[in-house]
Amino acid sequence: MHKPRVFVTRVIPSVGLDRIRAACHAEIWPEPLPPSHEILREKAEDCEGLLTMLTDRVDWRLLDACPRLRVVSNYAVGYNNIDVHSATERGIAVGNTPEVLTDATADMAFCLMIAAARRLVEANRDLHSGRWRTWEPMGHVGRDLVGRTLGIVGMGRIGSALARRCRGGWGMRVLYADVKRRERAELELGAEWVDFDTMLRESDFVSVHTTLNNGTRGMFDMRAFRKMKRTAVFVNTARGPIHVHEDLTRALRDGVIFAAGLDVTDPEPLPAGDPLLALPNVVVAPHIASATVTSRDAMAEIAAENLIAGLAGKPLRAWVNPEVEGPRRR
Repeated sequence: MHKPRVFVTRVIPSVGLDRIRAACHAEIWPEPLPPSHEILREKAEDCEGLLTMLTDRVDWRLLDACPRLRVVSNYAVGYNNIDVHSATERGIAVGNTPEVLTDATADMAFCLMIAAARRLVEANRDLHSGRWRTWEPMGHVGRDLVGRTLGIVGMGRIGSALARRCRGGWGMRVLYADVKRRERAELELGAEWVDFDTMLRESDFVSVHTTLNNGTRGMFDMRAFRKMKRTAVFVNTARGPIHVHEDLTRALRDGVIFAAGLDVTDPEPLPAGDPLLALPNVVVAPHIASATVTSRDAMAEIAAENLIAGLAGKPLRAWVNPEVEGPRRR
């Protein structure tokens, strides 16, 4: 029985990997760091399927080097790493793993929000360095959440989940800026649809949950940070390029805003000596919002299902480009 040849660019949870191994002739990249673009192209050129990560660039050049390729299954909600237009032109199906990261990512956004507001990492560093010698009435004084205003950019599933936590648990007022009105969030959470500048001016906490596109790339620049309160906390668990790295560093360093919590950066990862990492008022996590057993297993299941369905010429469970069905490569 013919088993299609596939390349999996990282080790994923066994709940998905075992299914791929059973259905395919699979090569799995075993290293902790992703394969280089050159190695990815070399490994992929004879494959019918690829299972990729956000760190893997799948551009038209790679696609042209893979004449047998029929499906690219991305182990992520986002797919900015894939040239979907070029894949569609070549009849290649593209899948992703949506809807299983909502609670984990919303939890991480809140984790970063409260850690930054309460200066938790800064205080922890002082403890471990020996700088903490006694209880101080003015030491590590942070910001309250109860009754404050939360501004959300992108009131989709994750933004709504964060708003639900903050509204129900901390009685926060919720503002949101989005390309369209979200009536359910308004009805259930009392959320207010406002323009971007109003959200910046009135929010005590600003959390980013929008997709990365030409309209959102760099939307948080120094102009945006200067419109925020000097006491505001900025949180980004979406994509690093949505904020301008140098401008955020300056805003935190110069006291334009109070603090920031980041699960994503630009570049990613940041170099060890990056000036942002030396600042006391920023909490940076290494892109771990989806890092729970439940979420990562669910991602693995969907990614495996997308890959196997694509190889069989069937509809993908989570299909980025269903319009490819007609001219689909067989």
